[in-house]
Amino acid sequence: MKTIKVIYWTGTGNTEKMAHAVVEGAKEEGANVDLLFVTDATAEDVKSADAVALGCPAMGAEELEETCFRPFVDEIKPLLSGKATALFGSYEWADGQWMKEWVEEMEDCGARLVADGLIAYDDPDEDALYDCKLLGRDLARS
Repeated sequence: MKTIKVIYWTGTGNTEKMAHAVVEGAKEEGANVDLLFVTDATAEDVKSADAVALGCPAMGAEELEETCFRPFVDEIKPLLSGKATALFGSYEWADGQWMKEWVEEMEDCGARLVADGLIAYDDPDEDALYDCKLLGRDLARS
């Protein structure tokens, strides 16, 4: 059984809703899934997982949350080389540039992305949450 860690940060709850949908999809494929708020996650969680999903909304000038999430991502980048990885998050302005840059950053560190990065505008609607479930399924199959 594949072990997946879904690690996220949320400020308004939108990305948390997405995280729960990713978990649901992965569990539908039989994966053993742990959902962790980023402050509860460790590098060992990432190292021991077969696959990881990382979720963070766009913040500030379209960037990852700087206090908790960015330092965690910087810490785990060496552990992502060759690991099945999914990225997701919500945004409320601009065009999702933060996700494009995050995808590129993860590709540069060798992460094996299962998708290009899933974004949802504001409060994720039913279609966005369904896409999150599909992302979780794809991650479990990877």
